[in-house]
Amino acid sequence: MPTDRRARRRQDRPAARQARPAPRPAVPLEFLFLPGLGPVVAREIRDRLPDVGPVHEVPGRSDSLAADYRGDWARLLDLRTIVAPFLVLSFPVPRPRSLTSGEYFPQIMDAVRLVQRINPETPKTFRIDAAGSESAGFQRLASQLEEATGLPQVPEEGQLLLRFRRSPVTEGWDVLVRLSSRPLSSRAWRVANLPGAVNATIAAAMTQLTSPRPGDRVANLMCGSGTLLIERLRAAPARFAVALDSEPGAVQCCAENLDAAGLRGRVTLLQADIAEPDWAGAGPFDVLLADPPWGTLMGQHQTNASLHALLLDRAHAVAAPGARLAVLTHEVRIMERCLAEARSQWESGQTLRVFQKGHHPRIYLLTRR
Repeated sequence: MPTDRRARRRQDRPAARQARPAPRPAVPLEFLFLPGLGPVVAREIRDRLPDVGPVHEVPGRSDSLAADYRGDWARLLDLRTIVAPFLVLSFPVPRPRSLTSGEYFPQIMDAVRLVQRINPETPKTFRIDAAGSESAGFQRLASQLEEATGLPQVPEEGQLLLRFRRSPVTEGWDVLVRLSSRPLSSRAWRVANLPGAVNATIAAAMTQLTSPRPGDRVANLMCGSGTLLIERLRAAPARFAVALDSEPGAVQCCAENLDAAGLRGRVTLLQADIAEPDWAGAGPFDVLLADPPWGTLMGQHQTNASLHALLLDRAHAVAAPGARLAVLTHEVRIMERCLAEARSQWESGQTLRVFQKGHHPRIYLLTRR
């Protein structure tokens, strides 16, 4: 009898293997990001998407990477350093008006339904982004989308975004469908804002550059709205975290965002100037993050030389041996001079030139000597 049971199990195994669903075919994606963040974005894609293919640049673009993907759609919406993921549909058509045909339009609708299915906030409007979007061909396509989806077209603010372009690699047209109903850089926890606040994807990239570890002791100097610290704590736990700013309004703004992110209880929030000695007793710190005022929307250019020198000096005073300091600043010449003067304190590592709201600040990654 036992022999018979083993024989039956062996006979059943092939059927069990055949019953497994076939893996989903790989689909082409593009990942939009702020120019300059490409190396960090590529690393996050490889680290966080186990079912992604080789990552490569999009021809002619400095703000996009491409890869084939067969994994969980929800994972794409959890990426922290990209502005948005796009599904790429390619069509062998000479002009966009051909996309309204029964051969191609259903594929666009399948992508629209995918966006509606995977987003917690279902898109309620749509928009078309294309050169010549006011042409008769695109207007016809927009009308067909309105009828098929029941969504109104809102040209500037539509949540469901469809981009049209001539294909950079084949003859025909591409339709890029944003898979998130809003840009991923728009964080749900940002309920309070300050002028000149750092873009959340830049903050996430700065966090990644510091190689976050669960045992880190973290300080956010001149914390402003708290973007850097929140992104750090969402990337990995910390042994403890301190945020400080000299402006009461900034401290209040940071507190509101920490509350919205569910992190208020994990942070010691101080109203203090970095020049003051009292707050330093909370250290030493393994990771320090700073986004000093650039002298445009916040701060004054005339005082930024002394501010940057003070930042490097005070950060060194509270840093543990080998601590990592990440600084975002638009005052590049001032920062370079200050780093030259502080070369006995800090070793310069990776530097990234990024783009934010018409500016080209740099991220400096430093290690305490």
